[in-house]
Amino acid sequence: ADRIDALLPQTQCTKCGYDGCRPYAEAIAAARADINQCPPGGATGIARLSQLTGRPVVPLNPVNGIEQPLRVAVIDEALCIGCTLCIQACPVDAIVGAARRMHSVIPDWCNGCDLCIAPCPMDCIAMVPVRPARVWSDDDAQQSRSRYEARQRRLDVERQEREQLLLRKALARLDELGQREDLAPDRIAHKQSVVRAAIERARARRQAATKR
Repeated sequence: ADRIDALLPQTQCTKCGYDGCRPYAEAIAAARADINQCPPGGATGIARLSQLTGRPVVPLNPVNGIEQPLRVAVIDEALCIGCTLCIQACPVDAIVGAARRMHSVIPDWCNGCDLCIAPCPMDCIAMVPVRPARVWSDDDAQQSRSRYEARQRRLDVERQEREQLLLRKALARLDELGQREDLAPDRIAHKQSVVRAAIERARARRQAATKR
């Protein structure tokens, strides 16, 4: 799977039918997926995967899309309403902006995955060919992988911080309930059990994330 993943373009576009390049690589390695499901890799990518896996070269599966020249996203800033949906969709943090503020794409970071197109409610994002035209290189793939992994680490940290904040609030609520004098003991006990259950679920999620 590692060797297969190293040959994929690392756009994380999901056109292969999987959640990213790594899951697709694992599916190929386990013989659950064909080598012709990656439109960004195109014919060259299929040939490289064929050489590695020993499987025959086959045309790109049209169900997964078509091979196209390298493109990048461009936002019509006059129409952008600052909803941040494209920012959330971009797997490599190539879109900058803030809520209710204009967004912009950093062309050098955009990998052409076009995952920002569908969520845009204003239809103000277009994919345009890179000028001058060039092919997606192994260096491009490595940069895209690095940015994707950095984004995943950032999201993990943000999730952990949110869970820790909720946990602190839950513990404070539990302490507050123990001091209430205006509620019947059975109601206090019930509310405390609900809060404790929520705390245990949060701790279980955090432990599961740590094991991953």
